[in-house]
Amino acid sequence: MSLLKNLLLAGVAAAALSGMAYAANEMSPEAINDRTQPVGSVYTAADLVGIVDTVAASDSDEPAAPRSGEAVYNASCSACHGTGAAGAPIKGNAEQWASHVAKGRDTLIQHALQGFNAMPPRGACGNCSDEEITNAVDYMLGAI
Repeated sequence: MSLLKNLLLAGVAAAALSGMAYAANEMSPEAINDRTQPVGSVYTAADLVGIVDTVAASDSDEPAAPRSGEAVYNASCSACHGTGAAGAPIKGNAEQWASHVAKGRDTLIQHALQGFNAMPPRGACGNCSDEEITNAVDYMLGAI
């Protein structure tokens, strides 16, 4: 046999023996136990008694309280009214708000609900109630 062929055979034999030793270590009871641990947990009905009662109590027909004006502003209005994007008057800037305030609170609320110029209806807050939009308008007016 040639020297190269002998070296290749020796390398294959060494790799096979090395793999067998590795496989033997991986078959230890500890290694098997580590690999076969459950991914999640199993609960019995008794384990869920307190949890189910809490979830059931929160699934009432009572509507959630409306969000504050600050919460709605931070979630939906600040993108434009915090930066002046698309010509929106910046919250707290009395000069920018002067012409809008002159129209009256009711008109501002109507514009916020129906959209005005570049502002989309509800200021793009599709899940805001009328009361929450009003709260946001009042929050911005209170800042000037």
